[in-house]
Amino acid sequence: MTTKAKFLAVNLDCAEPKRLADFYAAVFGYEVQYAEDEYAGIGDGTMTIYFQKNTERRPAAWPGPDKQFHLDVRVPDVDRAVAEYVELGASRPDFQPGGENWTVLADPEGHLFCVCPARD
Repeated sequence: MTTKAKFLAVNLDCAEPKRLADFYAAVFGYEVQYAEDEYAGIGDGTMTIYFQKNTERRPAAWPGPDKQFHLDVRVPDVDRAVAEYVELGASRPDFQPGGENWTVLADPEGHLFCVCPARD
């Protein structure tokens, strides 16, 4: 039998943990639970995202083979959410494989995430 693990959190390496925590807190509606120069965290009591300082991290080229992961989020209105996230500091890469189904964005430090429509 395999020991079952309980998911705790996602950790993202970044140059400015407080800044990225503020960005994702706005995107998800989470509270900033902890914020210092080296480490920050946000959550809603169930899901937690931590941001750890790594000034040597470089975003992977998109599209490209170096991308290791990305986040997917669901929203009621993709176009509106994309506009709001870009206003918060995200950018919209030229390459968009989702067509009209979803939009790929990069957060202020280049981590990719897909903005997907809510399911009916």
